[in-house]
Amino acid sequence: MNTKKTSQGIGSLAAGILRDENASQIQKSLAGSALAQLQASHQTGAAMEDKASQVLDSSKYNDTTKSLAGSVLSQSNKKR
Repeated sequence: MNTKKTSQGIGSLAAGILRDENASQIQKSLAGSALAQLQASHQTGAAMEDKASQVLDSSKYNDTTKSLAGSVLSQSNKKR
């Protein structure tokens, strides 16, 4: 089990994105995953790991989106 959890800073960022009607679908998806991981007992699923990896590998996403992706990816299952 992964014992890492979302930081308060990323949690606040994620909450703001979910309230922002102009946020992209990918940002909202990553934000939802990050918020779900505020407790250490939750970890990133395989599909979200792939999505977060693609965001980090792409130059088309902004720093906010990449921060969320990095947080989500850091909470992935280490055995995958």
